[in-house]
Amino acid sequence: MKPRDAMLAAVVMGLAVTCAHAQDADPAPLRWEVAPGVQAQAEVQEGGSIAVLLTPSGTRQVLPGAADADGTARLSAEDVDFDGRPELVARASVGMVNEAVAVYRYDTDTKQLAALEPVSTEGAQCGGLMGLTVDAATRTLSSSCRGGPMWYVDQYRYDGARLYLYRAERLLMLDDVLEPYVFIKQTADSGPLAVWSTFDPAGKVLETAIGDGLETPPAGAPLAPVSGRVMAARLPLYSRPGDATTKRYLVRDDRVELLDERDGWVQVRYDNPTRGAVLGWVNTQP
Repeated sequence: MKPRDAMLAAVVMGLAVTCAHAQDADPAPLRWEVAPGVQAQAEVQEGGSIAVLLTPSGTRQVLPGAADADGTARLSAEDVDFDGRPELVARASVGMVNEAVAVYRYDTDTKQLAALEPVSTEGAQCGGLMGLTVDAATRTLSSSCRGGPMWYVDQYRYDGARLYLYRAERLLMLDDVLEPYVFIKQTADSGPLAVWSTFDPAGKVLETAIGDGLETPPAGAPLAPVSGRVMAARLPLYSRPGDATTKRYLVRDDRVELLDERDGWVQVRYDNPTRGAVLGWVNTQP
């Protein structure tokens, strides 16, 4: 099973569990320890909000939560920030396959639960935590969502208490346009091409690579670009997108790796036998 298919299966299973909870007339409250000596109890209220009671302080909160069309949600206690203590997680179906997720962490300063929200970033496709999966081994959170026929994944990591966008994809529509210049072998299981980017906590792009848009790269490992074969007898290799002249060329059957795309220009890397790696840009819309 492909990783994205497994993710979809997990989301569908989660939605099924949510429906089962919706049929329970009086589900038991969720109870867990949020901090040493601090217990929490949470229940979904009508409309999807969450009533929380903290003891022994007796503090009561009503949190927005996440709700489906029927105002129901599934609550769980999961260690989302990798500190050894679980957070409150609410999950609810949205549409046919998406899953909205709300996460609340215990704030030791205010002694209340506070929403965990990623830093707003343009590169994120899902607009927050959707279909959340937690990878403790790489300390990475994955948010998955479907937009039209395409499944997207945003990956997040922590910088201190901040949750920042670590890796995301940008769908490309260049498959047919690129083929006369660089041929990429694909199979019936291949998805559309996408530019995957890795970011640092400040939002700076650390690396990019063009790959299968339906195959999420393993967190913690460098991006692995797809490779292709040059089709043109003589393919100009420009220094920057938009350049009009160049003295560098690739020739038919050269093997290149695809790294990035900007307005129809594709960045490639060619392993020159004598000079090593050579970077340049190919214009697919001359």
